[in-house]
Amino acid sequence: MKGLKLNILLIIGLMVILSACMHDNALRDFHRLVVHHDEKAVFIVNEGNFMYGNASLTYYNPNTKEVLNDVFYNTNALPLGDVAYSMRIRDSLAYIVVNNSGKIYIMNVNTFRYVGKITGFTSPRHILFLDDEKAYVSDLYARTISIVNPKTKQITGKIDIDNHSSRFNQHSSEQMIRFGDFVFVNSWSYDNKILVIDSRSDRWVDSITVAKQPNSMVLDKNNKLWVLSDGGFSGSPYGQTLAALTRIDAQSHQVEKVFTFSDSLASPSGLTTNAAGDSLYFLYNNWAGGQVAGAGLYVMGVDDNHLPEKPLIAQNRKLFYALGIDPLSGRIYLSDAIDFAQRGQVYVYSPKAVLLDSLKAGIIPSAFCFK
Repeated sequence: MKGLKLNILLIIGLMVILSACMHDNALRDFHRLVVHHDEKAVFIVNEGNFMYGNASLTYYNPNTKEVLNDVFYNTNALPLGDVAYSMRIRDSLAYIVVNNSGKIYIMNVNTFRYVGKITGFTSPRHILFLDDEKAYVSDLYARTISIVNPKTKQITGKIDIDNHSSRFNQHSSEQMIRFGDFVFVNSWSYDNKILVIDSRSDRWVDSITVAKQPNSMVLDKNNKLWVLSDGGFSGSPYGQTLAALTRIDAQSHQVEKVFTFSDSLASPSGLTTNAAGDSLYFLYNNWAGGQVAGAGLYVMGVDDNHLPEKPLIAQNRKLFYALGIDPLSGRIYLSDAIDFAQRGQVYVYSPKAVLLDSLKAGIIPSAFCFK
């Protein structure tokens, strides 16, 4: 009996050793990407499917048209995580905000090598750098904005933005834009506010009311803050209104003009501007995938008195999901999420809407970061 037990133990031990050897061999056989790309390029953030952990990062060189997919994983043998949401570059480092994983990965932009991470968030969305030792991180669910030190990779404080008044208007935070000592923050989820943060005291000091669910913002050449609101959606407990584009004076915080869209099915998004700050670009469609007449990419001058009537680039059978404008070349980048399951497509256009290139990215390409 003892001999039988000893044999069984020996067999189990041998299996464990073999298993470990197989695992080690698999790691040794992994061909890691080793590169040094210091030229100008575009990073495409692919959010992946919620709860699948299949977010990824694509590298694209517009001059050589080189495309490298899954560069973070292929370089570091480390999955990017669950829902990559946004990315910002400061000096030689890229900060990739991974929403559902609650962390920010830091990598070298030239080698794609892992440098570190910042953790402790609930549902981070964007990072805004104020200086070398201070940045803000917005959050969908935390009801606070985190203050982080990029050098130490630690959270150093919180800004309370919860008004505690009702089940709605419990402010979330999304995109952030700095204007002098103040930071404008859009509160998108079931809300209609632009929050104003004093970066000297790290306190929420003001709110600006806009149309329901402001999803994106830009600052133009005239120091006007433009806010695009999708109006909510049918059946929302918060209600639905028509989508709108709002112009705010960044100095006085006063709303100057509201442009209202006429189609209740429309949920425009992705507001951005060109380098000169004299033209606004946005996607006009339904973010839930519904059909909207005239869907596509629209452009509008900051001094125009009405919304544009025709798209610069028609969506047709595509599903435009993300928009980016190269600040140097003015090239337009549009992503097509297709069916939200397969790898998405990215289209590159000249400023005059001439198609220059197209490429396959990862699953749900949702943001562009220009190096």
